Amino acid sequence: MAVKIRLSRRGRKKLAIFDIIIADARSPRDGKIIEKIGTYNPNINPAQIILDETKALEWLMQGAQPTDTVRAILSYKGVLLRKHLQIGVNKKAITQEEADKKFNAWLKEKEAKINKKIEYVLDQVGLTGFEKRPVHTLSGGQKQRLTIACALISNRNFILLDEPTALLDQTSQLKVLQTIKNLTSEHKIPLSALWITHRYEELTYADAVAELKNGFLSSWQEPSKFQYN
Repeated sequence: MAVKIRLSRRGRKKLAIFDIIIADARSPRDGKIIEKIGTYNPNINPAQIILDETKALEWLMQGAQPTDTVRAILSYKGVLLRKHLQIGVNKKAITQEEADKKFNAWLKEKEAKINKKIEYVLDQVGLTGFEKRPVHTLSGGQKQRLTIACALISNRNFILLDEPTALLDQTSQLKVLQTIKNLTSEHKIPLSALWITHRYEELTYADAVAELKNGFLSSWQEPSKFQYN
């Protein structure tokens, strides 16, 4: 029996969550599954992956074929590397001890890269040294800057912010706005930001402004020339 490792969608239309499942390759998309081995939630940033890595490896070793998306997930979690190493052990090309050592070295390198990226994005938003601070201990302005950092860590060049300075004191407002301005002025890593606001004083931090009124968006203008209609 040909077996696939694929995603099975559930949840609301625009907020779908996916189960990572084992299924007969001949069965319909919504057909009976053999086993569920994890979940994938792309609605949060970064995406959340919960995976039974031992089960995934067992099915791969039995010949199960992952879809492209699942292959990317398995690669990120190191399951494909474990399969490669286990094949080497089975062929007696390397010992189990050597395979474990190689995999642990990969995990250590991956963790170091992640920590370096976290430190970098926190520095970009003025939160250096906040890596282990619980979110509930942050001020409103710091939480807003942390939200921006979460967008940056996904390597996207565009962020959308809905009233990022709402309910903040003046000092926190200025820090958030200056953070956005600094990021969009960085030429090495171009970033565009679109934010919605009711505060006219924020227009000085923008490169262009448009008015949304009664469901219609006006043409874009220079902030200095903007006039309320």
